[in-house]
Amino acid sequence: MKSKNDDTVQTTKMDISHLLKAMTKWTPQTSELLDITDVLAQVYQKIDTAKNPEALVNRLVNYIRIVSSKGRLHFPPAEEKLMIDLGAIGQRAGLNGSYMADFSDKSQFYSYTEQIPRR
Repeated sequence: MKSKNDDTVQTTKMDISHLLKAMTKWTPQTSELLDITDVLAQVYQKIDTAKNPEALVNRLVNYIRIVSSKGRLHFPPAEEKLMIDLGAIGQRAGLNGSYMADFSDKSQFYSYTEQIPRR
């Protein structure tokens, strides 16, 4: 029997894969865009084993919003809908782990043993 958490993970993975696929086609490929696609791929890999997937998605959405604002990246309607869907999943985490966090830090999505792509 599938749990609610399994459905959340599958929905999240589907949204992330669609967003990642769309964003890799954007031009020009700025450093902010490359950072966002790196983090999307990392979260896609880790979401299955995350203890609290909603909190991870919440951090992902906050990271994307801040970095895209800094890089002046604007989302077309289809990608904005995916961001809204991911935001709704992340809201289920409540305030879990968001207090005083540095949302613009890419390293929050990588463990100490993983190489962080620098672009």
